[in-house]
Amino acid sequence: MVDALHFSPYISFSREEWKSLRASVPLTLTQTQLDQLRGINERISLEDVSDIYLPLSRLLNLYVANNQDRYRTTQHFLGKLSDSTPYIIGIAGSVAVGKSTTARILQALLARWPNHPKVDLVTTDGFLYPNAVLKKRGLMNRKGFPESYRMKKLIRFLSDVKAGRPEVEAPVYSHLVYDVIQNQVQRIKKPDILIVEGLNVLQTFGGCGTPSLSVSDFFDFSIYVDADERDIARWYVERFQVLRKTAFQKPESYFHRYASLTSEEAVEVSSQIWKDINGINLVENILPTRPRAHLILKKGSKHTITGVKLRKL
Repeated sequence: MVDALHFSPYISFSREEWKSLRASVPLTLTQTQLDQLRGINERISLEDVSDIYLPLSRLLNLYVANNQDRYRTTQHFLGKLSDSTPYIIGIAGSVAVGKSTTARILQALLARWPNHPKVDLVTTDGFLYPNAVLKKRGLMNRKGFPESYRMKKLIRFLSDVKAGRPEVEAPVYSHLVYDVIQNQVQRIKKPDILIVEGLNVLQTFGGCGTPSLSVSDFFDFSIYVDADERDIARWYVERFQVLRKTAFQKPESYFHRYASLTSEEAVEVSSQIWKDINGINLVENILPTRPRAHLILKKGSKHTITGVKLRKL
């Protein structure tokens, strides 16, 4: 029998093996700064940053520097003088897996390298259709599924960023009101690096033999934050419990109706939401995109990253 692992497109690293690739990169984040970057119910330590994210920031710094050198070489060949276009990193993964925390930590670490100090972060939540549109189309219970996004708008945004436009606007989303905020935008002004974080950023959208642009076509590097589905489901329920006592208590919260639930009722409701919506989206749409990532961060049951897979060149 042929060993399937022999044909894996990835090089696999244990935590200790990946940790050794940090080299001499200094840890510049403090515990206070890390606490500000950490998501709800996320358990991540400075040791995690040191062991996992510093080696990753070193790798990405090398990739970005190589990309900048290659761009300058091409511009010299063409006899042109212009700034390099932003290096775009995509981060994908399930609801509650911790991809937002990963994105924020990488943003903070990458901005500390001298050759790319301007690092912006955009989430694809702002490119969801407004709730009014989703309700009209009967898609409120499909929010976060591919059909709930203004995909053409997102692709246009990335195309403009990659084309080097001086300023590009991204719509803004509020998790409190659970909707896109009208007349509010995030302005992206030619960053050195742009991180794009979202559920379905690695999905392809071709069909019927017709070539079609995908969000990932604009990525220079992509990361998938992975974990066992049972662990993610548990993290989702735990996060719901925290939100029930905090954000849901605010009258303006879209989920204010859940604030009065008992702990047992909250477990039942959030478990059902996971089963009916987020779990289905993970299995049908998000998980199948994992093999398209350049790098996979594998989490254990306590949110700690236990292994890393890097795609072979």
